[in-house]
Order: sequence, then structure tokens, then C-alpha cells
Amino acid sequence: MIIVLQVICSLCDTEQEVQQQCFHCGVCMGKYFCSKCKYFDDDISKQQYHCNECGICRTGGKENFFHCNRCGCCYSTLLKDSHNCVERAMHHNCPVCFEFLFETTKDIIVLPCGHTIHLECVKEMQQHFQYACPLCSKSYCDMSRVWKKLDQQVALTPMPQMLNKMVWILCNDCGETSEVNFHIVAHKCLKCNSYNTKQTRGGPPPCSSSIEEIKR
Repeated sequence: MIIVLQVICSLCDTEQEVQQQCFHCGVCMGKYFCSKCKYFDDDISKQQYHCNECGICRTGGKENFFHCNRCGCCYSTLLKDSHNCVERAMHHNCPVCFEFLFETTKDIIVLPCGHTIHLECVKEMQQHFQYACPLCSKSYCDMSRVWKKLDQQVALTPMPQMLNKMVWILCNDCGETSEVNFHIVAHKCLKCNSYNTKQTRGGPPPCSSSIEEIKR
């Protein structure tokens, strides 16, 4: 970490302690100035503010954000009573682009599971028909239409007698385990009706099924 102790005025070349105005010529060194971060910026349209809890300056206007102590980061006030808390939720790299989220200047989104990711990275995932959190595999959007299509595919694809076996599955969405009939297309959770499941034991070797193809 670089600690700035002195600055030099670009107008009069006077070296001095870090401050907003030059003590020699009086010029303003930055319309926005943070004495804690030693940060200067002339573009105040960013609506910079310093968050004491985060320990850094952020953009977007202090009135539009709140600091969640458990998550350890600032979120939009729209999420104040609606997000799931995950301890130190932004103190890791984006699971898609690997940029450190805590210091990012890009828009981020909090998924229903509580994990954070860049908004543009989520859009990129959707372009590749990926609708599950990269960290916990929970579905992050309404998949009911996809599950109905899978219901139809399962019904139209009867299994031969030799594959009529029971298998255990784990649901990525609700976390429940179920014993269900093996099917080559997909396995449906008995509790929440999600097909976002994985076979854990029993029956024939797991066969790869692509929910993404159904979404198309």
C-alpha cells in the first residue's frame, strides 16, 4: 500500500502536506477531496463519498447506498431490506472476470442467494444460457418456464426397463435430497420441483443433460 504524505502543486510547484487547496497559490487541487484516502477528483458527477466502514471512497452518492455490516460492503438502498446477507460478500474476485469486487467501479448485482457479481458478467452468462450462481449453483432467475419444458421432455421420453432404477439427487436450489426414478433427460426435486439437481448416488452413471438447450 502506498501512503501519500506530500503533494506538489502542478501550478506553483510547491511541495506540501496533502490538502484540497494549495497553501501557497490557493488553487483547488480537486473539486472532490478525501483527506482519509488522499484522493482528488475534478469530476464530481461521479457523486463520490467516503465510507468509513469500507475504508475507501465510492461513487454513486452516499444517499443512494447503505453499508451492510455483515456483508462488509456498500449496497444500493433498494436492497436494504431485501438482500440475503453473506459474510464479506464482496471481498472476493468476480467469479466470471476475476476482478476484485470490493474495489470495483463497475455495477454489481446481488443474486438471490446473496453472492455478488458484476452486472455485465451476469448479462454475459445469460448470453451463454447460464442461469445458476457460479459460486453456489442456485438458480438466480425464474426458471419455471424451463422446468415445464423439461416436464414435457421427461414425459415424452420413457425409460427402458433396464434403466428403471432409483437414484439419489441433491437439489442445488433448495438443498434437499430426494430418491427419484432415474431419467436420462433430468431429475426433478420432489420438494421444490426444480430440475437444477445433480445425481449423488445409485442407478446408472450420471448422464449429462443440458438445461441450457431447453432454454433456447
